[in-house]
Amino acid sequence: MKIKRLKVVKPIAHIVEKSLLNPFNPIIVNLIGAGGTGSQFLTALARMNHALIALHHPGLMVRLFDDDTVEPANLGRQLFTSAEIGMNKAVALINRINLFFGTNWKAVPEKYCGETLQSIPEYSLAELTVSCVDTVSARFEIAEILTKLYSNKMHSYHHPLYWLDCGNSRDTGQVILSTVAEIKQPASKKFMVRSRLPMVTEEFKELLQNAETTDNTPSCSLAEALTKQDLFINSALANLGASLLWQLFREGILLNRGFFLNLREFKTTPLRVA
Repeated sequence: MKIKRLKVVKPIAHIVEKSLLNPFNPIIVNLIGAGGTGSQFLTALARMNHALIALHHPGLMVRLFDDDTVEPANLGRQLFTSAEIGMNKAVALINRINLFFGTNWKAVPEKYCGETLQSIPEYSLAELTVSCVDTVSARFEIAEILTKLYSNKMHSYHHPLYWLDCGNSRDTGQVILSTVAEIKQPASKKFMVRSRLPMVTEEFKELLQNAETTDNTPSCSLAEALTKQDLFINSALANLGASLLWQLFREGILLNRGFFLNLREFKTTPLRVA
């Protein structure tokens, strides 16, 4: 009797671009947005940088983009103090991080847009982009910019490779990692490898458009701000999102490329590489 062999289904994975794992120079990160999630993510990146250097990796060099100023309603939910009211958010945060961790990271008190990048082309060069923006239109603009940058800068040393997008509503949110273009994958007997992780603006285009809110009026107090976003949704997203990046740098392989978070139900659903 002939025995049928069961076909082994290999797990699907993405192998991280090797230039991020063993670089000669620090990896450049463009962090867009210094608000609720961005201010928390910056601190997580600083801790990650410190740990990477201790593990003999060159670490990170972060630029923080934001043209907004600190307001009283930001205190408590975002990482600012009363002494920083009226200051540019990016400048306030980068000053503090550089003093605390001894880094030389840069604040860009401008909106991340084509005009800003055209005025100072150096700002466009970053292997990793992390967006913590609160509008759908900003995400589509970032996607368009990164796609154009890859075409123009693909032979530059710090050309764009990955985009990590963070977004949230009152007590739910998501973090999704995308590749700007295809990342060449090595042959693997253990995994089915994927060279491209679709952009959030492609994969979830309709969901993003339906989720767009029309009320962008600034909150006048922390109490009012908390009716729009839970106190800990931003820090939860930032820490889980940073954990995904930590896995990227430390393990060099991803089976999950993001997650959906429901803080009210304390539930996180991973987004598998597919």
